Amino acid sequence: MIIGGGLARLLPHAPNFAPIAAMALFGGAYLNKKYAIIIPLVAMFISDAFIGFHDTMIYVYGAFALTGLMGIWLRKHKSIVNVFGATLFSSVLFYLITNFGVWAQGMYARDLSGLMQSYIMAIPFFKNTLLGNFFYTAMFFGTYEFVKALASKKSLAISRSKK
Repeated sequence: MIIGGGLARLLPHAPNFAPIAAMALFGGAYLNKKYAIIIPLVAMFISDAFIGFHDTMIYVYGAFALTGLMGIWLRKHKSIVNVFGATLFSSVLFYLITNFGVWAQGMYARDLSGLMQSYIMAIPFFKNTLLGNFFYTAMFFGTYEFVKALASKKSLAISRSKK
């Protein structure tokens, strides 16, 4: 699913309506800790090789690494409420970190008004970030848990039929 999410970035989509935060949360929650953060970042890096690299990548990748850490926390705290909260928090975190990065790279005046302008100008993108994060997080977690439940039911039915 993570590789599919990386490939989804290459398809036409609304700005910031992307699966990366969901990949990071999902990877943190379900992958081996050794790979939980690195695999979503590598998938993103590969898709960035096609989309293009930019000056704020360190902020973007940092925000997603922190989102992966939230996913690791979710591993032992999985519930609909916690997944919803982590999705919302990761969206806000991404907004704050990346728009600070845009300001720090000199896209706006290097004063408080420039920083505020950076955040204000990004509000329309934040809406898409929220929508994309909730959509893809629901898809990744929902699909995985649904398939896991089906597999468990099938396994139970098979073991009952052998008795």
